[in-house]
Amino acid sequence: MNASITFLIFGLPGGPEWILVLIAIILLFGGKKIPEMMKGLGQGMKEFKNAREGNDSEKKENEPKS
Repeated sequence: MNASITFLIFGLPGGPEWILVLIAIILLFGGKKIPEMMKGLGQGMKEFKNAREGNDSEKKENEPKS
């Protein structure tokens, strides 16, 4: 079956499907592990943002001034 046809048949997950997904994630990883994973994800995003901004500032410093 073509991927576009499958998408049209099943569509995007709605409210009940997302609830089932969240319950499955909680059962797989446990309630204590999820906050630790989210904390790590947040720290990684923060480091990525800082690195990206640092690269931008380095480029500006290296550009010749007019």
